[in-house]
Amino acid sequence: MTPEPTDSLFGDLGPGTPADWALSLSMPADRGHHDELRGAAIKGQGAPAALAPTWSSFFQHIGADGFKDLNRRHDNLQRQIRDNGVTYNVYADADRGLRRPWALDLFPMIVGADDWAQIEAGVLQRTRLLNAIMADMYGQRELLQRAMLPAALVQGHPGYLRAMQGVTPPGGTWLHIVGFDLAHGPDGRWWVVGQRTQAPSGLGYLLENRIAIARQFPKAFAGMKVQRLAASYRALVEGIKQLTPEGENARIALLTPGPYNETYFEHAYLARYLGLTLVEGNDLTVRDQRLFLKTLKGLEPVHALIKRLDDEWLDPLELRADSTLGVPGLLQVLRAGNLVLANAPGSAPLESSALLGFLPAISRHLLGEELQLPSLATWWCGEDAALREVLPLIKTSVIKPTYPRSGQDTAMGQSLSPRELDEWSGRMARHPEDHTVQAWLPLSQTPTWANDRLMPRSAMLRVFALADGPNSWRVLPGGLVRLAPRGQLIAAMQRGGSSADCWVQTEGAVDHTSLLHSAPSTLALASQTRTVTSRAAENLFWLGRYTERAENSIRIAQIALDELGGEEANSPSVLAWLSAMAQENSLVLEDTPSAEQSVRVFTRSLVANLAPTDPKLAAQSFSVGHNLRALKGAASQVRERLSQEQWKLVERTEATFARDCAALSVDADYVGAEARAALQSASELLAAITGSQTDRMVRDDGWRLLSMGRHIERMITLSRALVLAMEHGCVHDAAGFEAVVALFDSTITFHAQYQQRRDMVALVDLLVMDRDNPRSLAWVVQTLRARLGKLAISAAPQDAALALALPDPDTWVLADLSNWQRAPDGQRSWTALTDLLESCQVAAGALSEEITHLHFSHADRRNQTLGA
Repeated sequence: MTPEPTDSLFGDLGPGTPADWALSLSMPADRGHHDELRGAAIKGQGAPAALAPTWSSFFQHIGADGFKDLNRRHDNLQRQIRDNGVTYNVYADADRGLRRPWALDLFPMIVGADDWAQIEAGVLQRTRLLNAIMADMYGQRELLQRAMLPAALVQGHPGYLRAMQGVTPPGGTWLHIVGFDLAHGPDGRWWVVGQRTQAPSGLGYLLENRIAIARQFPKAFAGMKVQRLAASYRALVEGIKQLTPEGENARIALLTPGPYNETYFEHAYLARYLGLTLVEGNDLTVRDQRLFLKTLKGLEPVHALIKRLDDEWLDPLELRADSTLGVPGLLQVLRAGNLVLANAPGSAPLESSALLGFLPAISRHLLGEELQLPSLATWWCGEDAALREVLPLIKTSVIKPTYPRSGQDTAMGQSLSPRELDEWSGRMARHPEDHTVQAWLPLSQTPTWANDRLMPRSAMLRVFALADGPNSWRVLPGGLVRLAPRGQLIAAMQRGGSSADCWVQTEGAVDHTSLLHSAPSTLALASQTRTVTSRAAENLFWLGRYTERAENSIRIAQIALDELGGEEANSPSVLAWLSAMAQENSLVLEDTPSAEQSVRVFTRSLVANLAPTDPKLAAQSFSVGHNLRALKGAASQVRERLSQEQWKLVERTEATFARDCAALSVDADYVGAEARAALQSASELLAAITGSQTDRMVRDDGWRLLSMGRHIERMITLSRALVLAMEHGCVHDAAGFEAVVALFDSTITFHAQYQQRRDMVALVDLLVMDRDNPRSLAWVVQTLRARLGKLAISAAPQDAALALALPDPDTWVLADLSNWQRAPDGQRSWTALTDLLESCQVAAGALSEEITHLHFSHADRRNQTLGA
């Protein structure tokens, strides 16, 4: 017998099964909507007194304990989404900022085997039909000649590409990934509401949804025979390879608009999962009608490209001239037959809602078949008869734009006032071709978990047909469920909606194919054979530089606050050195009085400039906050190469420091202590970041460039610090000597080796000559030489010459470097040491320029440099 739950939430439910408790805690769907939980439409005041068999099975599988744990599972799910960094970028979302956590509900939408068989057959038929229509659009144009498609919907569509006329893609496959938006109507039938063919989103999010929800309900997932997804993803990659002459050896890349795109998370996610190279337009170039990837090893051919941007941005030479997202000459490569592009450009007219009304007749003509999966009744107002028929119906219909960028949004007739309806009627009469009207269908409502109850929310299901060979497709057994906010009619992520997983049950065997070596949420690190694109290499290089720059600026600020806030009076030489270091590293503004002139004013300026929120002030400085933001920016460009832990650390470090600095009271006497605490917290988090860079990334060429970026930055900063220390004479002051050693993070080592000695011989020995001290210049130079040597083996042999251009620690002599002369002004001068330090600075700067020229720059490259 099933035990009774004892949690207080269920105290008044009485005895019964989990299915009984679910029924008692659930609200019925709204009247006129299909209730997924109960498996029937709600027609009157009463609701069916039993759950649908699928949901009864679900709750029976999770059992009493699982039912009691729903709140805990919900909290775990939200934490998992945040921890995994799953985001959906909303540009206009001023309240939440650019990156909004992905919204995922606890309960899946469950589709039974019989329903799925109907969906699968209908989707496959429609995919064949759309592929045939596209072939005709850019081929014989028989549909236009027979007036089965109005020319205004094809050649008049802004997404129709005349450059594709006469093109035949490899294998005759125009569409490799097609998304269909389906609604479950009150009559229990599934209806097609729309279709996406240019760059349908959702394949990455639905995969993350599946893994997250299956982890919350593992027993139900296994016991209900939910079909798995991996085999379809594998079939997509293998199918694309079949279309290329190179076959299994074909290189496939995934083209993304970049990290600011709203669905960038899933671009990086899919690239990892499918084992593809994630590229932006600047990573690619065209040579001799072929597409190439810019890598550290030079140009490498790309045979297939899965695009995640709309067609108009693909080629600035033939499409939008202002596009910086595409590749000049890409369409020429396609016309030459040297590339499989998924999907083929020019499919935008297929996405128009107006097309749905013409598909039944076209299906009979091209396929000789009636459509198995019906579309909602749709009228294109460009036809006079359709306009006259539909004008009286708009109060109970949905008004949609026929073409993209027409300046209008989708409008629900039932939500319009009489005045608004009249305005819409006038617009439609003046510009009928711009408007399409579609019958309104009450979306089915699926249960969600909110406020300790099962709450119904309107749902739309996007399913995907994936090409698995020439003119062959399969339907991914699942989909992306979009949920409308409670009380709203439209399920859209841009309007505050959320998502759910879709479980498709199978009567046959469950496919256990897996593409995962580990769960993709752990974001496994790159393999040693992974291609390093020039863009990724550049961003990794600057990730290293900004990591080191942030560490150095934090350490300088800490030393300055410690010295200025100490009990002992500061010597003029120490104050002068600290002021010079702060100015050199942009920790204070240029017109700030030095610490010698006013310790208090200098301290306030230093604290106020740690992470300024004033845009004008922030633009004038390269503060700690600026360096952390730049670090995060570089990391976001190579997020597919970083583990989730690394990315979370980067985000947390930048956000925590910004929050801590915003809370500082600059005029308070205790502000120095608060600022030191904020700096210490950031320092500890940065130590974790550098540790993950050192110990948790594969030593490929990308990592070597990251490491070289760090060491170039370290070489410049520490060389300059020693020069300034000698110029201002603070190395002769006890506090100044200790401050210099502290800046090199070598205090413990120094005193362990040299006890209380404070002479230049000991200082030079440890901070310049010691090859076991990772903060010494000799260690930095020998590390750079080693990195360049390994880079030369796999990337460019010129790197070996760059290594020889660096100062050679083997030629450094301690006695010469620590020997001083009396300058004309009577001060001691270390000429040999100063010359060496200045040569190190020049060599580091020159090395950075040469690396940029050798590995990051290309003749046709447009500007995408993060360095500053």
